[in-house]
Amino acid sequence: MISTDPVHWAIAVAAILVWLALTVAIVASRIRANRTARDLSAERTSQAGKDATLVAFASQTGMAEALARSTARALSDSGHKTLLVSFADLDLALLMSVGRALFVVSTTGEGDAPDSAARVVRRVMGHTAALPDLSYGLLGLGDRSYRDFCGFAHAVEGWLKRSGARPLFDTIEVDDADPAAIGRWQQQVNALTGSDSAPVVWPSSALAPWRLEQRSLINPGSPGGPTWRLRLVPHGDLPSWAAGDIAEIGVPGPDGAAALTIRDYSIASVPAEGGIELLVRLLSHPDGSPGLASGWLTQIVPPGGDVPVRIRANSGFRGPDLATPMVLIGNGTGIAGLRAHLAAREGGQAWLMFGERSRVHDAYFDDDLRAWLDQGRLTRLDRTFSRDAGDGRYVQALIDEHADDVCAWVDRGAALYVCGSLDGMAPGVHSALERVLGTETLIALSEAGRYRRDIY
Repeated sequence: MISTDPVHWAIAVAAILVWLALTVAIVASRIRANRTARDLSAERTSQAGKDATLVAFASQTGMAEALARSTARALSDSGHKTLLVSFADLDLALLMSVGRALFVVSTTGEGDAPDSAARVVRRVMGHTAALPDLSYGLLGLGDRSYRDFCGFAHAVEGWLKRSGARPLFDTIEVDDADPAAIGRWQQQVNALTGSDSAPVVWPSSALAPWRLEQRSLINPGSPGGPTWRLRLVPHGDLPSWAAGDIAEIGVPGPDGAAALTIRDYSIASVPAEGGIELLVRLLSHPDGSPGLASGWLTQIVPPGGDVPVRIRANSGFRGPDLATPMVLIGNGTGIAGLRAHLAAREGGQAWLMFGERSRVHDAYFDDDLRAWLDQGRLTRLDRTFSRDAGDGRYVQALIDEHADDVCAWVDRGAALYVCGSLDGMAPGVHSALERVLGTETLIALSEAGRYRRDIY
């Protein structure tokens, strides 16, 4: 039976209007993005040529980008015509316009492409091309602890070979920033440049000692692992970084090994706060022994002791301008990367959705968040706690619960930023966003740089 209640009709009409407005906004955004992409592609193609070397990177946390930039710099310094592009800006016309290409490709999760490569995977690699004049070199970055090690690099390699491109050398795989593998890449770059002196390819800067100024356990009694808040300050001038960037921590190897093991942590602070803040959960092996990095940072380094640090730019998770609303979604220690974005925003609209285990124990940065709510820096805060009676939900449940509001924020041009665990949270949040926004809309947001993730 059709309702004659005018309130019901008004609600239905309002819902339709919101849906139409969202659809129009997404279509218009995609048209503008496509027009801009075509213009940039034409400009880059006109600058290329068969004598040019293309250096293209697919980066999730900035590591591949840093390597690609150093590689391009080495080529350019040796007199080679060089073009540096992200996979977000890569297209078939550009590949066909150059004679040589070097690809620096990260794999995220279980063999997946970085978010910035979504458009290339969908629009370019979905079809076999004709690239018989292209010679290429490929560096794959990955982690052997995941099932499909360097899976996306292998997918790129397979597509290039099916398209007729010819390898300059065997693909080089890098396990967890292994310096020996990076050295092999450096040798190949040297061979291409004809240089006798090795260019500095990785890392781009040295680790520097930072003093551990403060360390506090912030969730005593939590049903999850104990989590510490650390504050590090430099011995000299404070360097610059942006919200979304990564702190690389040099951890002494097991059994007193001299070589440092590098571990990445999201920076929870901005330079205006005077130091780097980290959120570190103590991991435990099945035998009860602590994780190498988390154990050293939370149990061994004394307050006042030195921690080797290097800051790595992570352009794929840097924030938009203040005029762009942000919807921040995360769980666990992923709130560290999201806190930095809130600390960096002195205006604009920001909505945080966060999930953890217990409100009593795990409401991380609660004082900061409440203060920012009062100040208007944080527009809205929704939290859920999976072990609390009467709650029991994960953060993705908030997306479904507030579906209409999520659509309204996206309709106003909001960017979606997700930070936290790869297992459980990231796919759960992605599925919820697909249900609420639609798969095509989420793809369009990703291609426009309005859906970004820092997951681990």
